[in-house]
Amino acid sequence: MKGGAVISGSFQGFDQTYLLAALKRLGAGFVGVTQLPATVSDEEILNLNDHGVRGVRFNLNRGGSAGVEDLVSMAKRIYDLVGWHVELYLGAESLSYLEDKIPALPKVCIDHLGISDSNFEILLNLIRDGLAIKATGFGRVDLNVEETIREIHKVSPDALMFGTDLPSTRARRVYSDQDFYTVLDVLGENEAQKVFSENAINFYGLEKTQA
Repeated sequence: MKGGAVISGSFQGFDQTYLLAALKRLGAGFVGVTQLPATVSDEEILNLNDHGVRGVRFNLNRGGSAGVEDLVSMAKRIYDLVGWHVELYLGAESLSYLEDKIPALPKVCIDHLGISDSNFEILLNLIRDGLAIKATGFGRVDLNVEETIREIHKVSPDALMFGTDLPSTRARRVYSDQDFYTVLDVLGENEAQKVFSENAINFYGLEKTQA
């Protein structure tokens, strides 16, 4: 593998040492996403950016990140400073009160297909408006993975991004290669290629020659 994104786990909280060590070891072609407190300084954000971090994650499902009350202001501040996107780990039931906040975020994706099929029409509407969504963590979700992927892809072929979710901490089932083949079987080889690589290359700003 020549490139990809490394996501700091919720259990790591605001400790950046794990992510920075991983990015240093992996080298060029990989970018990171981390959790930050609302009180983070511009200096620390700039330092993380220099080390390859390109996104900030809000875990609204389990905590370990800044809270929803800081979501919009923090996302805009960081985007204006370094152009980072926001990643949201949430249960789709939260979309009923986040529906108006998410469109205000400069650039955003949601983890793990939204976890459940609650508020699925809200999710699809947000995807129509440019929301990206990760086809990850199939061992965490309470939904029909195949049907969810199929419906999201119909709405926007550019929205889905596949990932392993390894090491799958606290998941009911860890990643297996069958997760990869599930996407391939649902979408077919040509369309699945966008989900496996092209969409993430564009979203994370990766070099096409490296991914």
